[in-house]
Amino acid sequence: MTAKSATATVCVIVGTWPSVSTTFIAQELVGLEREGLKLRIVSLRERKKMRHALHDQLTAQVHFLPRRLKRSPLRLLRARAKVGRLPGYAAARALFEQEIKRGRTPERVRLFRWAMILAAEIPPEVRLIYFHFISEPGTVGRYVALMTGLPLAGSAHARDIWTTSDREKREKLVAMRWVTTCNGPAVDDLRRCSDSPDKVHLIYHGLSLKRFPETPPNRALRDGRMDRDPVRFLSVGRAVEKKGFDIMLEALARLDSDLRWHWYHVGAGPLLEGLKRQAAKFGLADRITWRGAQDQATVIEHYRNCDLLVLPSKEGSDGDRDGLPNVLMEAQSQALACLATRFTAIPELIEHGETGVLVPPGDIGALKEALEQLARLPERRDKIGLAGYARVRRDFQAEEGISKIASLLREAMTS
Repeated sequence: MTAKSATATVCVIVGTWPSVSTTFIAQELVGLEREGLKLRIVSLRERKKMRHALHDQLTAQVHFLPRRLKRSPLRLLRARAKVGRLPGYAAARALFEQEIKRGRTPERVRLFRWAMILAAEIPPEVRLIYFHFISEPGTVGRYVALMTGLPLAGSAHARDIWTTSDREKREKLVAMRWVTTCNGPAVDDLRRCSDSPDKVHLIYHGLSLKRFPETPPNRALRDGRMDRDPVRFLSVGRAVEKKGFDIMLEALARLDSDLRWHWYHVGAGPLLEGLKRQAAKFGLADRITWRGAQDQATVIEHYRNCDLLVLPSKEGSDGDRDGLPNVLMEAQSQALACLATRFTAIPELIEHGETGVLVPPGDIGALKEALEQLARLPERRDKIGLAGYARVRRDFQAEEGISKIASLLREAMTS
């Protein structure tokens, strides 16, 4: 098949596939295929432990770059020989050498070697390099675009924006046709770093609501007075600093002793064992169920069976922070009342007192008071849960955003 007769293809670079903590990427890619785009997915890393049903809806083959390059020496040697003849290789190599002068690391070298392999193996029908996350996938994408002469576009989200230096963001944005992001603060930051503010597009991830039950559940009116049926708090998120689950435990430890409650936490993460030790220290171990990472169907069951979703997001010590967490939209799709923080883009979704309740990030006392009030007032939870349900179904459906991204991709491939 010649390059002219082949179907124009977008090469999509992702950090990890499949990833249960970034289902919005899988949702987008499945939606882009439904929009008629042909995709070639390249993942820097493979995670085999768990996948959602959504991942299986993707028809494009996923190609994995070798994690241990020493085990694939011939693949790397062949790639180096091939890309060395590309017109853009000298510019990509010069960029790499410039960047390692700032700090040579094994990871930086690995990213360039991955880029050589990807550029060498990319088929002729690929017309565009598109990445998810401006950090590592963006670095590989930039090298590949330089080597091959293909246009570059991408999507930035949260941690990748806040933990990438302004200089690196500026340099990557100059090389890109455009970038999408999912929240207002991220738009402001990227436009500040961009050579052209028009390159930065605000497109909410939203939800593909076909994946979620349409009818809200009939929840019991639990008010924290019954030992046998306590109020059910739920948090969904990786055990990382920015999620604020240490703050959650502090607030739970301060709740009135007569309030009957149980907290369910869904998610894995590096801080999980430390959180368990903290809970034991506070004497809360028997009032908490740690579910670990779960598939989407199980998470939806929790949304429907619990009484209040709590996400006490804050800024991490490394500058990491949430953007607009998908778990809030997912919970609202099931009319589950949400308690979160007035931080980053969360107020773009939750209007305090109307479609949810917001407290200042890191404020243990405010979180404790909100937990107590909402635990004791099931009618209020129902009211804000239904308001959130209406809002997310009216304003945060994924299909509109995916259609916009599809248009941007088609334009970038033909201009």
